[in-house]
Amino acid sequence: MERLLDKINSPADLKQLPEGDLERLCDELREKIIDECSEHPGHFGASLGVVELTVALHYVFDTPRDNLIWDVGHQAYAHKILTGRRDTFHTNRQYNGISGFPRRDESEYDSFGTGHSSTSISAALGMAVAAKMDGEDNRLSVAVIGDGSMTGGLAFEGLNNAGINNANLLVILNDNNMAIDPNVGGMNEYLLDIATSRAYNKIKEEVWHVLGRVNKISPGARNFIQKIDNSIKSLVMKQGNLFEALGLRYFGPVDGHDVVHLVKVLRDLKAIKGPKLLHCLTVKGKGFKQAEIDQTVWHAPGKFNKDTGEILHDERSNTPPRYQDVFGYTLLDLARANPKIVGITPAMPTGCSLNIMMREMPGRCFDVGIAEQHAVTFSAGMAARGYIPFCNIYSTFMQRAYDQVIHDVALQRLHVVFCLDRGGLVGADGPTHHGAFDLAYFRGVPNLTIAAPLDESELRNMMYTAQLPGQGPFSIRYPRGNGTTVDWRTPCVALEVGKGRRLVAGDEVAILSIGTIGGEALKAVRRCPAGSVALYDMRFLKPLDEELLHEVFRRFTRVMTVEEGTVVGGLGSAVLEFMSDHGYSAAVTRAGIPDRFVGHGTREQLLRECRLDADALYRRLCDLIVRR
Repeated sequence: MERLLDKINSPADLKQLPEGDLERLCDELREKIIDECSEHPGHFGASLGVVELTVALHYVFDTPRDNLIWDVGHQAYAHKILTGRRDTFHTNRQYNGISGFPRRDESEYDSFGTGHSSTSISAALGMAVAAKMDGEDNRLSVAVIGDGSMTGGLAFEGLNNAGINNANLLVILNDNNMAIDPNVGGMNEYLLDIATSRAYNKIKEEVWHVLGRVNKISPGARNFIQKIDNSIKSLVMKQGNLFEALGLRYFGPVDGHDVVHLVKVLRDLKAIKGPKLLHCLTVKGKGFKQAEIDQTVWHAPGKFNKDTGEILHDERSNTPPRYQDVFGYTLLDLARANPKIVGITPAMPTGCSLNIMMREMPGRCFDVGIAEQHAVTFSAGMAARGYIPFCNIYSTFMQRAYDQVIHDVALQRLHVVFCLDRGGLVGADGPTHHGAFDLAYFRGVPNLTIAAPLDESELRNMMYTAQLPGQGPFSIRYPRGNGTTVDWRTPCVALEVGKGRRLVAGDEVAILSIGTIGGEALKAVRRCPAGSVALYDMRFLKPLDEELLHEVFRRFTRVMTVEEGTVVGGLGSAVLEFMSDHGYSAAVTRAGIPDRFVGHGTREQLLRECRLDADALYRRLCDLIVRR
């Protein structure tokens, strides 16, 4: 039998199907996602959970004229397949292939680029207000938010503003009770109350059944039914409806896996103007047993056997650890010795390996939800009372809490240790997730120490140093993935803050590197003529080792800086400023992430594109060596 999916090249083709074929199409879509993700890893569970919702949305609404915005974006695989990217979906997240997230420059159906959480409501509201101003009140903007994104403060700001702008906005709450780790916080408990109150759902079903017949006689009965529905919520659950209080009409909860019913509900909502919210209950990983059972592991499992559900791990022995695990085990070691240490993360305990400490010390670890700003100021509050918070936030997500770092931590010289995971190029997640900017955006903040380890042992020593008495705000950034040292768990050693070290002696060219990219520089130096290139590991971007820099500029007229961060404002800029301030004259070459947004691919491919791999650095060194 020919697959229905093979005939779907756009939502226009989808609309030609009878409703009776939609369930079959959903099965085929789910099979397509499973087939592709088993071989080409991606965000698996979230996309499986919204297959029916995706089909219903494109079936009912006039996309791309009606704007459809997917929050976070890793739930948009079915959307991509239905909007002309079926035959290129196998390139998802691969170098020069399609993005794992919606991108405006990839398809007209990607109304808004997403990758960070909680942005969809604000973006969709902006589009809805713009449509209203253009006299296009029949043009709908739809925000699909879920997978934990409703815990983010920006989502609440968007909802609050939506209630006073009578624009044609539909918010769909994809409620699967899961982010990457289980959802936490009051909003999660509130949604569970709405979704699981047996008394409420029983009364609602009976009232809806009776009054449904009234609607055939009086078209206005639907509004009356909704008012009664809201009264039931207040009566039975002894609480008002948060969304209604904010000015959005609330509908639901509904079964997010009943595609035919979803089509009916969405058609009804399409006829209702103004801001409204549909609450859909879905299962993350729906249709793949293992993904339904262990939703955290199957959020992005890597390669797996689609028949057995076995995740295909790298079986090589003596593999160096992941940097995030070095963080996790080191933090546990430090916390055992220092009762004032606590761990804090915004919804990423598994992603950053804080779960290692959580298992032994749950009372000293805090997952605050997708709320980076709160995570930083919450850490500041604990530091103000004498605790030492290790606040672990991915580099790209720390961008969201920049003001809190400046105002609530650095200004008050509070002893908060920021551990920035995923510093540098992160690979297949692409430009929304590369940690390209932290070295540059933190360098201008007073009172803040900025450190980056060369390897796992250095990360361990920097964490130990950061928690010692007398330290103030302290930032340590390290990359995604595995390190280089198998026997990394050595006794911790305190480092002298602001002091670098010379790794290789040389006479012609000096390399100043910071962070793990120094490993690529070391490979390049070893290929150069012996004694020609000196390599210095700066260790700290702030404070800079000025004694070391004086030595370098007195001895060398050719200097190269190497960093896995933007070349604008980072180590290279700091070295040039030092040279200028002290009257030195040298030819300084800066190697780093170029001043543009870098796409997705493997880390090795992206290092090569940015001319940061050992081969590219060697070629640049050869050019400097012959330039006498």
